[in-house]
Amino acid sequence: MLKIELLESFIAIAECGNLSKAADKICRTQSTLSLQVKKLEESVGQSLLIRDNKGVTLTESGETLLNYAYKMMLLNSQALDELKDCQNREVIRLGVPTDFIKCYLSSCLLEFIREFTNIELVIDTDVSGNLYKRLHQGEFDVIVATHWQLPINGELLFTRRFHWAAAANGNAHKSKTIPVGLYPENCPIRAQVFANHQLSMRPIKVLLSTPSPQALCMAVENDIVIAPVAEFRINDQMQILDPVVHGLPPLPVFNESLYLNPETQTDATLQLINLIKANVEHKGYQLD
Repeated sequence: MLKIELLESFIAIAECGNLSKAADKICRTQSTLSLQVKKLEESVGQSLLIRDNKGVTLTESGETLLNYAYKMMLLNSQALDELKDCQNREVIRLGVPTDFIKCYLSSCLLEFIREFTNIELVIDTDVSGNLYKRLHQGEFDVIVATHWQLPINGELLFTRRFHWAAAANGNAHKSKTIPVGLYPENCPIRAQVFANHQLSMRPIKVLLSTPSPQALCMAVENDIVIAPVAEFRINDQMQILDPVVHGLPPLPVFNESLYLNPETQTDATLQLINLIKANVEHKGYQLD
């Protein structure tokens, strides 16, 4: 094992060519340097210095070790700098609904990561109900979450309308018991479907539960299920179903809002929030 303090002394001796000058340079006694050189030579099993009346020179083994000593000192310095950077580096924990992570990554989050290289942005995705709960448990600094009610302790970003969608020329919505695709448990959209489903309406059965809007849309397009689909995602392979005509639960307008952990706000989180808001204002709710 080559100890850093021994290598530091060895480098000083090699550069000064004299034990006395090297001792002054690194604030150690000459006898201490001599002892350190002896320990170093014992560690490598080689003579490292040639001493004469003019001072000291390096043996061939000494020259070889000097090259490695410089590299090891550099790595040691880099490691300490890296650890200091990690210790001082700010971390922002952001929660985003799983179905809209692509929207926020492409519109503003990648821009934030590229701009603020001294900040680590930790992004986690979940359904909005879980995000809201985890925010209050202290797991996040900022979340974006969807709810059918206006935010009480958050800031509204935009409203998003959902429609019951079926395949354009499909038959799934004609079934006696309608097959549906929904987002997972604790999703406010799923919650509203069941909360608004009355006994007088047609029975429904959940065939697909997924956080992926792409999976829901594919299942709709292939006439496997009907599903609540965001208005901007509905395409010419789908048709919109009127809830009254087809006996389906009505879907309210959903509000997408920012919620903060008041105990962890910094200038950096404020910059992130402003960037999200600025991109929403620029692009509107048609984010995809």
